[in-house]
Amino acid sequence: MAVWALGINHTTAPLDLRGRFAFALDQIGPTLKGLRQTLALQPEAALLSTCNRTEIYCAGDRLDIAPTLEWLAHCGGVSAEQLRAHTYALESGQAARHAFRVASGLDSMVLGEPQILGQMKDAVRVAEEAGALGSTLNQLFQRSFAVAKQVRSSTEIGSHSISMAAAAVRLAGNLFEDLREVRVLFVGAGEMIELAATHFAAKNPKGMVIANRSLDRGERLAARFGAEVMRLADLPDRLHAFDVVVSCTASTLPLIGLGAVERALKQRKHRPMFMVDLAVPRDIEPEVKALPDVYLYTVDDLASVVQTGQASRQAAVAQAEVIIDAGVQSFLHWMDQRDPVHGIVPLIQQLNAQTDQWRSAEIARARKMLARGADLESVLDALSRGLTQKMLHGALAELHAADEQARERASLAIQHFFLRQEK
Repeated sequence: MAVWALGINHTTAPLDLRGRFAFALDQIGPTLKGLRQTLALQPEAALLSTCNRTEIYCAGDRLDIAPTLEWLAHCGGVSAEQLRAHTYALESGQAARHAFRVASGLDSMVLGEPQILGQMKDAVRVAEEAGALGSTLNQLFQRSFAVAKQVRSSTEIGSHSISMAAAAVRLAGNLFEDLREVRVLFVGAGEMIELAATHFAAKNPKGMVIANRSLDRGERLAARFGAEVMRLADLPDRLHAFDVVVSCTASTLPLIGLGAVERALKQRKHRPMFMVDLAVPRDIEPEVKALPDVYLYTVDDLASVVQTGQASRQAAVAQAEVIIDAGVQSFLHWMDQRDPVHGIVPLIQQLNAQTDQWRSAEIARARKMLARGADLESVLDALSRGLTQKMLHGALAELHAADEQARERASLAIQHFFLRQEK
């Protein structure tokens, strides 16, 4: 069985390219079916898509990395050559190590951030519901979750972690003297907006408003923070009222354009606006960044902020890598045991099948003897003798072999398996 992973992330691909390969959770199931139909052997498959990465994990009878890359490139509307320059392709132990590091937060922009584990579990759940997850990938991901839990509980990898939301608050605090005097607009109502709202609410801003396509979901989130709700359609007319704008939706096109921000700045008499676009693809047109009174940050712009304090966690990283190494070796051992040629599990299955065949044959013979009127004692004696003779036939044949070396090997094996003393 071959295992491989193919992906792009915040270290290998720019934001706009990552945006081409962003999949909403409800798109993953149909996307996986398309991938499996494209690949000749229909391997097991799972797709992880976040603002920082898009990764495909597969397991099949053979490696199919090149066709997987071509399929992904087609999905994003780019050439395979263009995508190849930004992808990493990993197989076997390296693919497992990568999955374990991702689940543990070691491959994240925010070292040790916990959100990725939940996103990974969602990806596995969707793959399972789509019928794309088999025993090999299921084992890989369950072990990933176990390793992540051990890393979280045994090291300080997550301590002092600065999330994207916390970084946004820190940067806003650098621009405005007192965050209690600012009005904050949150566009979207997902997990990242919930985190951002939590961090900004702790600073007691003058006002908080949630703008979301679904008013019901926006109202539920707003109720938690005592915020107001507004329709997404009203955003262009009300944008000027906000000092801080944090956006993160699943929209495939920008929701906040250059013209809307220019009009807002005129109404604000060019008072500064702080804007954070946490979405992939972008929610705010990139040209907005060039406006003199706008401070716009994307997920990639926040990278330097979230790196703060990482040096003090390098010892924890080393500890985590040791845990991950052990997890990788354990997974590879599990894979080796299931190798159809050299693995232990296939041999055990063959042995069980052979003994079941012998048992069935002897039971059938015993039933015939009983039907002919043989007494129970003689039937049981014949059944037990028949089973032991079948089990010992191969060993006895080896002991009578003409080859002296073969007899010696057989003698040692028989003593080990049949004549050892029980303690």
